Amino acid sequence: MSVQSHIEELQRRHAALKRELEEALQHPSVDDSLIADLKRKKLLLKDEISKLASSPEVLH
Repeated sequence: MSVQSHIEELQRRHAALKRELEEALQHPSVDDSLIADLKRKKLLLKDEISKLASSPEVLH
């Protein structure tokens, strides 16, 4: 898998987590720990995407 295709897959997963988080926030009965977990996973993906996007393989 190329770095670019890996970034694209991470972006798809990030978007899916964003939708899941938005849905969870619409329901007041959702556990706060689930919300925190989704936010943490989303942030980790964002960090990994940023790191990969700035790698030398992608910049060339």
